[in-house]
Amino acid sequence: MTTVSPAEPPMTPALVAEHGLSEAEYAIILDRLGREPNLTELGIFSVMWSEHCSYKSSRRHLAKFPTKGPRVIQGPGENAGVIDIDDGQAAVFKMESHNHPSFIEPYQGAATGVGGIMRDVFTMGARPIALANALRFGSPDHPLTRRLVSGVVAGIGGYGNCVGVPTVCGETNFHPGYNGNILVNAMCVGLADADKIFYARGAKIGSPIVYFGSKTGRDGIHGATMASAEFDEASEEKRPTVQVGDPFVEKLLIEACLELMATDSIEAIQDMGAAGLTSSSVEMAGKEYLGIELDMNAVPVRETGMTPYEMMLSESQERMLAILKPGREAEAEAIMKKWDIDFAVIGKTTDTGRMVLHWNGAIVCDIPVAPLSEDAPNYDRPWVQPALHPVVTSAEVTAIKDWRDAALKLLSCPDGASKRWLWEQYDRHVMADSLEESGTPSDAAVVRIHNTKKALAISCDCTPRYVLADPFEGGKQVVAEAWRNLTATGASPIAITDNLNFGNPQRPEIMGQFVRATDGMAEACRVLDFPVVSGNVSLYNETSGQAIPPTPAIGGVGLLTDYTKRVGFGDVRMGDMVILVGETTDNLGATLALREVWGREDGAPPKVDLAQERATGDVVRTLIQAGHIRACHDLSDGGLLVAAAEIAMASGTGLALTLPKGLSTEAALLSEDQARYLLIVDPTHADSVFAALEDKSIPCTALGSAGGCELTVQNVMAIDITDLKRAHEAWMPAFMA
Repeated sequence: MTTVSPAEPPMTPALVAEHGLSEAEYAIILDRLGREPNLTELGIFSVMWSEHCSYKSSRRHLAKFPTKGPRVIQGPGENAGVIDIDDGQAAVFKMESHNHPSFIEPYQGAATGVGGIMRDVFTMGARPIALANALRFGSPDHPLTRRLVSGVVAGIGGYGNCVGVPTVCGETNFHPGYNGNILVNAMCVGLADADKIFYARGAKIGSPIVYFGSKTGRDGIHGATMASAEFDEASEEKRPTVQVGDPFVEKLLIEACLELMATDSIEAIQDMGAAGLTSSSVEMAGKEYLGIELDMNAVPVRETGMTPYEMMLSESQERMLAILKPGREAEAEAIMKKWDIDFAVIGKTTDTGRMVLHWNGAIVCDIPVAPLSEDAPNYDRPWVQPALHPVVTSAEVTAIKDWRDAALKLLSCPDGASKRWLWEQYDRHVMADSLEESGTPSDAAVVRIHNTKKALAISCDCTPRYVLADPFEGGKQVVAEAWRNLTATGASPIAITDNLNFGNPQRPEIMGQFVRATDGMAEACRVLDFPVVSGNVSLYNETSGQAIPPTPAIGGVGLLTDYTKRVGFGDVRMGDMVILVGETTDNLGATLALREVWGREDGAPPKVDLAQERATGDVVRTLIQAGHIRACHDLSDGGLLVAAAEIAMASGTGLALTLPKGLSTEAALLSEDQARYLLIVDPTHADSVFAALEDKSIPCTALGSAGGCELTVQNVMAIDITDLKRAHEAWMPAFMA
């Protein structure tokens, strides 16, 4: 029986509500325990049943995703996903959010997001080799935006640079929909031996539980609960729930952890992320239906007077929990001492199926483990089909008279402008393996694998305006664009991780966005053979009832078996042929141009024909690997006009284009139809390229040739490349000045 401290507060409805539990959920706790919980027990149920840890509103829908494939070693359910990349090697990767903390405390929120996602990867036995991110901020004229951008970018750079892992790619968007709730999604990719992957499962009865890493403090208490609630005017008061990171300890922890893994002394291992010591211990015990017994007086702490409640709920960073093979404690401790890492044996596994906490000679928690993990709520939230919009054709907008002005506007708007100011603050070249990264003209980052000719291609993608306009088509497009960006480098797409950012799931219209977006994503993953191997759901991203645009970000990973055969979009030579691959239709709905040129945010987004997407991409990839394509760029934001401008700016070589007949100039240049690529081809390879595309009935058109110093569209416009670059590079530095 639990011993309750005299200082225990009485259980009241208000106290239960403060812990984010509903009356119905509290009733289940009473039923499972057969009594009232004490404060520590309530706190443990609170974090384990939070949206952030239990996925109680989303996990029945996540079951739709395909998670298996010929290269999948580990799908969802562990700290990160694992894929086979040949030669006995594996890539380990995951994406996760740190949205709420980054809004409250941008530097530490973003920094600890990077630290946390790296721990998810090296917990699996992988050395982190690349970081990526997907950032969404509010309107540039909102009073908080500049400070948030500055703090988040500094936090990402400060942590990743200090640990020595390159930040190789990402995307950054601005929209008023994020004014009260920014998004900071971090991704990490690591490299491991395929036969030496470590898991949270595998613990045996009677094994020692060891803690190593930083000491536990009071930072981050209720972090998981805070991340499972929407903001209001009092969000600033949640600052103490934000964790504080130390990248130099993280670097030591990586080395110590990998050295310990080489000793074969670990049965199971888990990083202390959301919900800290609670979730890491419960998850390892729960996977094997074990009990767990902890001595709270043995937990290394850095503050005086910490209670079991605080120790169990703290989200202090740079901490790990492992279950060792009996008798290996001294060996593990010696390794940690070598790396100047705190180490303590804090408990053991049992056959009771219960979590028992001892403190100051008393039992302060005695609860069954199963309800914490298996018995967490699993809601089928009511949802409604989001309203759909009609197609917006070029006949419904004013014809553009000044195309030069329109092009410069698209290249200098907040979403279209260069983010050089931002990514120059990240170390992109540490480890010396970044072949293509932020700042190089490539649709995906490319990171080589040491002592091989292989490389991983990595992309981060989402077009929230599509998902808002039509969650199903937008969900399909998110996956298709990640697949297309990897393909455009010549890589074979293997798998994705996701970060599903939505508003309050208790509102049927928001739940409708989530359901239909995941329906679309699941269909795209199936057709493209692009399974989901890891991910994160971030709900309640709203302030005072105003939800963010639905933003299911995707991190894609692909393999280049020979990185010398990769292409970007900056290698263009005079006389090269410009070929447009794919079909263009007259639909300007939800496009960047509709918003930036015409000031509208309506209309149906482009349809995604997944069979066509796959057929087109497979041929393009084959042509790249055969050496028939010099440069390749997928068409996305801004359509053909922006893609051509980006190629011209990246290469310093002009393009002279003639638009195909049958479409208005607005549709031809600005539609954002999917499954389209712009190819730069040596004329000697043109016949082979056209033959391969036509053999698969894939639309393709010769648009013109390369040369000179202008981007020219016959009878439409001519712009000097230096003017394009000037407009493209100017916005971000001016905004942040």
